[in-house]
Amino acid sequence: MSKYVKNLITDYVRDRLQGVNDAVLVNVIGLESNGSMKLRAELRAKNIHLLVVKNSLAARAMAGTPLAPMFDGVNGSAAVCWGSDDIVSLAKEITRLVQTKEYEKVAPRGGVMDGAQLSPAQVEEVSKWPSREEQISILVGQILSPGARLASQLGGPGGALASQISEKAKGSEADEAGTGDVAPGEANQPAGT
Repeated sequence: MSKYVKNLITDYVRDRLQGVNDAVLVNVIGLESNGSMKLRAELRAKNIHLLVVKNSLAARAMAGTPLAPMFDGVNGSAAVCWGSDDIVSLAKEITRLVQTKEYEKVAPRGGVMDGAQLSPAQVEEVSKWPSREEQISILVGQILSPGARLASQLGGPGGALASQISEKAKGSEADEAGTGDVAPGEANQPAGT
């Protein structure tokens, strides 16, 4: 491959991965073309991009970027996956695909998260973390929990007091209804007089 073509490919890879901070490197060698197209379609549906590249050219294109550590010590061809909502969602989807029989030849080779290189085992570990939406829901629950607890504690005694007043009012109405036939002067006299 001529130097001119290598520079073109390097520039293309640099442009495609511009602004990407987290990615997973996967092995797709041995996957047939129909399987590759189906894999790309599944990933595209989840807003995940896949780019098969020669590692030496990708390493040259990514020099000085947060993705550079991903290519350290990797040989041959590999596919760079990036996109989705966050690195956790990306790792979850790649791990899920690897476990299916249809994509048994696909395997994670590593990745990069916040400029730190990830091993294949670390990619699987990251896939077990809560995703961004799950983390936000946990955080919102933790923020709202003390307020909800305080509201229930303040409302609890007030509700009990309101219930007791209501019961007392019903009892008073029953007493008045039961003694309504007696003349007003007789209601205060003791029995037997």
